[in-house]
Amino acid sequence: MTGSVGKTSTKDILGSVMSKKYKTLKTQGNYNNHIGVPLTILGLKDHTAAVVEMGMNHLGEISTLTKIAKPTMSVITNIGTSHIGELGSRENILKAKLEILEGMEKDAPIIINNDNDMLHNWYLDNKEKRNVITYGIQNKSDIMAENICIDKNGSKFTVNIEGKKYKIEINIGGKHFIENSLCAICVGLKNGISIKDIISGIKEFKLTKRRMEIIKGINKTTIINDSYNASYDSMKAAIEYLNELKGGKRIAVLGDILELGEFGEEIHRKVGKEVFKNNIDILITVGDLAKYIAEEAKKLGIKQDKIFEYNTKEEAIEKIKSIIETDDFILVKASNSMKFNEIVDAITNN
Repeated sequence: MTGSVGKTSTKDILGSVMSKKYKTLKTQGNYNNHIGVPLTILGLKDHTAAVVEMGMNHLGEISTLTKIAKPTMSVITNIGTSHIGELGSRENILKAKLEILEGMEKDAPIIINNDNDMLHNWYLDNKEKRNVITYGIQNKSDIMAENICIDKNGSKFTVNIEGKKYKIEINIGGKHFIENSLCAICVGLKNGISIKDIISGIKEFKLTKRRMEIIKGINKTTIINDSYNASYDSMKAAIEYLNELKGGKRIAVLGDILELGEFGEEIHRKVGKEVFKNNIDILITVGDLAKYIAEEAKKLGIKQDKIFEYNTKEEAIEKIKSIIETDDFILVKASNSMKFNEIVDAITNN
């Protein structure tokens, strides 16, 4: 499986569902490159299934990985802007992700997120040529979510499978985890797993730490620790989730998204638009690129006394501690090398 964002969380949920029927090996952490994929495959012993995550920074990398893994089924979660600084366009990112098909038989199933614009257009052009299975919330797909309910404790929705409706529960909130669950339903059904076991696997799955991890913070606050990595798409999804939460203030602590090259300012301004659109109460930014998030949010109308820009994490921590109150929600998100987990540690109940 591959995709611009959500690879590891999707891998975790697929592993949970597949383990209901098979002895399943899955990629550990984010070992998804030319070293990690072979290491994962070398771990095969008496396993009867493997969920293998594949990542890339350049064209040609997934081509090599898929020829090593030889997938019997492939998943592409989305095409976003991760590594656009290296690849130059989303079209090239799509091309790089589609290299996963090179290691597959021509009639092997390809499971895609049909709500992603790039994948949807690819599907329309290729649905007669390849065995494509689709999932989505908006565009008509093979597996779709209905009656969606999201809160701080998780998400609930229903799916219609062969004329019968089933209720799905996830212990993690956010629209992107609904998409991950739909993907898991497609994979499970295609591998002969009962819908009862699929539902159980989705409900029981454990997320890798620092990815939409819910933690109790100081002053009875709730921290959404999504500090492992960041892209525009994952920032957008996390901000949308923050907007769904009801209670105290919704505080977004956002840092730089890296590896964007010449697109850095443009993409950070797009994040600023999401902050404005989702009615975030307080925005705190740290970093040279994150200043564009703040600039765009101000330009669109968020009051200046609700936006705080800092150069260091220490300054941000001091500000967070001075403004948080009971029942506030604090989203902490940036690229991994920004080390925003230090912010989480400083505002967590230990």
